[in-house]
Amino acid sequence: MHRYNTHTLNNGLRVIAHNMPNMKSVALGIWIATGGRHEDIEKRGISHFIEHLLFKGTSTRSAAKIKNSIEGIGGSLNAFTSEELTCYLVKVPAKYQNLGVEILSDMVLNARFDSRDIFKERMVILEEIKMYKDQPDQYVQDLLAELLWPDHTLGIPLIGTYEIINALSRSDLLNYKDKEYVPSNITVVACGDIDWRLLISSCSKLFSKRRVGKSCPYEAIKITQDAPKSKIFTKDTEQTHVALGFHGISRRNPSRYAMDILNVILGANMSSRLFHELREKRGLAYAISSHASYFNDGGYMVIDAGVDNGKIVDFISLALKELVKIKKKVVAKNEFERAKEYYRGHLSFILEDTLSHMLWLGRKVVTDDEPLDIAKILEKIDRVSQDDLSELSKKVFKSDNLNIGIVGPIDEAKKEKIEESIRNL
Repeated sequence: MHRYNTHTLNNGLRVIAHNMPNMKSVALGIWIATGGRHEDIEKRGISHFIEHLLFKGTSTRSAAKIKNSIEGIGGSLNAFTSEELTCYLVKVPAKYQNLGVEILSDMVLNARFDSRDIFKERMVILEEIKMYKDQPDQYVQDLLAELLWPDHTLGIPLIGTYEIINALSRSDLLNYKDKEYVPSNITVVACGDIDWRLLISSCSKLFSKRRVGKSCPYEAIKITQDAPKSKIFTKDTEQTHVALGFHGISRRNPSRYAMDILNVILGANMSSRLFHELREKRGLAYAISSHASYFNDGGYMVIDAGVDNGKIVDFISLALKELVKIKKKVVAKNEFERAKEYYRGHLSFILEDTLSHMLWLGRKVVTDDEPLDIAKILEKIDRVSQDDLSELSKKVFKSDNLNIGIVGPIDEAKKEKIEESIRNL
């Protein structure tokens, strides 16, 4: 049984913690309910830019002091930005819990945004953009996003574009942070050997004087696709990289757990159908996997792989045949139960580690993803039926819901064969 202590300050900031007294560490995260989706299209990438700058120093701590304060006690410091949230996190020995809170809060509240740092980090991010374009396994995901979310912020890389990042000013960065980094938009999450009273006391002291505010809403997902789509970037690569994407369901959809089980069966591990049929049995790809992603108002499912250049047409055709198979034939009982057990085991592994548990808990709390009760989650898993998978497969794996991004040496003959394949789903 996992119990979570919760507390809300008068200004709306939330604190949630899970005490794991047998652990010797504490994982702490300051979560901001803002990310790529909250940005205007012309400022895409600003959340990620701000994330970079919060590591460059505050009014009282240099960048070196921030890193040394955490790493000097054996801890780790990191951050990430996604479409719906941003997180700054540390993992430290339990006795340094308060130091972890102080360092993270100083970064979030008092980052200096020095003009020289902005210039340097702009150059770093521009190089990062170029790096991703040179990585076909990454760039193919950008092509797929353009297909899935045309004329929407989600269709532009989370990191932004060269033109947008070059145009962002210091005032743009400060104004966005001032609007989004407000207490009612912040959640402090802690897992490990927690001193709960000290955590509340620290958060009250550090955050209570900050003004109340509210984040701006983001543009809703609108799906208008009525035919299969593909986007091919021709490049001389050693492998052809492909990503097949389908509009899926939101994290609040009752079929959420059926989608998770479906993903396990298709491509989540080495026992999956795609791995067995396309890698082990036919040798068409070295790396192949699938994953399901969720937003508050939508989601998507992706199958991606690096494929021998001469076998890309066969790969796509056979991958689509696997999807047809799972639509037409009910999953066998033993395969179905094995996928459920994998899901249960994977969840238990996440929850036994302080950092993994904190990241799982933070994502669920900040996105209002219910339930938090592990027993209830397991009940939902148990209630998923084989027929649920069949029904969901038929809704998702349709020709007019298919999008394919490809990066590799694709000639006109291959293009024609690929176009023919995607009409047969």
